[in-house]
Amino acid sequence: MLPVTLAAVLLLGAFHGLNPAMGWLFAVARGLQERSIDRLLQSIPMIALGHLASVALVALVVAATGSVVTGTVLAVGGGVVLVAFGLWRLLSKRHFRWVGMRLSLWQLTCWSFLMSSAHGAGLMLIPVFTGLRTEGHPGHAVSGGLGVALYHTLAMFAVAGTVAVVVYKVAGLTVLRRAWVNVDRMWAVALVAAGAVTLVSAV
Repeated sequence: MLPVTLAAVLLLGAFHGLNPAMGWLFAVARGLQERSIDRLLQSIPMIALGHLASVALVALVVAATGSVVTGTVLAVGGGVVLVAFGLWRLLSKRHFRWVGMRLSLWQLTCWSFLMSSAHGAGLMLIPVFTGLRTEGHPGHAVSGGLGVALYHTLAMFAVAGTVAVVVYKVAGLTVLRRAWVNVDRMWAVALVAAGAVTLVSAV
């Protein structure tokens, strides 16, 4: 993997870690609910595991479809999906809600998988997955794609864990009511931009 590509993968993982919709806010809420930082620290790895599963699924799909679809067509299709999904997230006012906060750790992992998939966690990495597929054989695409998903998730895990602990220990949830940044909208714009770049580079 090229250093520039690896840096992009890690930066996208860090960006996901900053996004409260990807789980750190949920982990903080669980910690505050139980008045225990241990509950928070137990939550972050399970959230990261669900995120990893979501991104790895996209990597496997790209590796599999690459065997019957040319890299150019796959890149164009991925670009269209990125733009369409980003526009949907940008224009939609609907948000996924969970029925309660009393979840087991494995239920939390499933929640993270669903949320990461709903927010298109793996879609932004389609250009990277496609590049791995067109540069090598299917086995390389699978192992390389899973490696990308792992690096991406490790960056997400580190940032989300750091943010969660800082918010829990220092700021508390009250600061979020005073200075809220709509990261979900930023993520949607980033999806559209990545899709546009993918389309331009593919044609």
